[in-house]
Amino acid sequence: MKLSGEKIMPILVQHRQIVLPGQLLAEGKDVEVKAQHTIYRIGDKYYSSVIGLTDVQNGKRLSVIALEGFYFPKIDDIVVGMIIDTGLTSWTVDIRSPYLAILHASDVLSKPFNPLKDNLRKHLDIGDLVLAKIIQFDRTRSPVLTVKGKGLGKITKGVIVEIIPSRVPRVIGRKGSMINMVKDETKCQITIGLNGRIWIIGPTPTHEEVAILAIKKIERETHISGLTDRVKAFIREELKKRGLAK
Repeated sequence: MKLSGEKIMPILVQHRQIVLPGQLLAEGKDVEVKAQHTIYRIGDKYYSSVIGLTDVQNGKRLSVIALEGFYFPKIDDIVVGMIIDTGLTSWTVDIRSPYLAILHASDVLSKPFNPLKDNLRKHLDIGDLVLAKIIQFDRTRSPVLTVKGKGLGKITKGVIVEIIPSRVPRVIGRKGSMINMVKDETKCQITIGLNGRIWIIGPTPTHEEVAILAIKKIERETHISGLTDRVKAFIREELKKRGLAK
């Protein structure tokens, strides 16, 4: 029962609460919703469309971070793709999405390309990995990739770890806090593909192994508060076990 003068809060869930598909999250006209694909609206009521973790800011800004799911391509996203097929003028690339991506030969080769004489598999073969950017996508056709740009191209060293794509924001952390900590503690170069493939280059394979263990821990424990400190302590303990402590 509403008391006279009582203010009704539009958001009905707590910050960092786990919610289920169909769960009522908020109601009213004052709600500011982010991440539209994880929240749907009926009238003035907002519901979760996924199993996820809420992010409530200032009592009226609401988003839900999906804890499961696939990668949905967006223009300008950096992804790690795997070559799965070659055609006469392009490669087909798996980006861990319902949509297969296309990488055109003209984007990769610096010289004129003759599809009747040149074999694309000499340049990128099935199973090869590339760091690429999505430059075209409108849901009616396959995403188009480019490997032109600083740091983009064929991946020839290091290791790849895969996580659930929806956990990528937690691995990155607020303003990059989580991933920067992992980089500093493990001394590894880490490049995050927004499709859930993460490229790691360490000073030794053992450093890479510890970085992988840390990233998988973040993936498993996404919903736990104080995770940055927990992961930092975990990394230091794992390095100590291997004789690599600072």
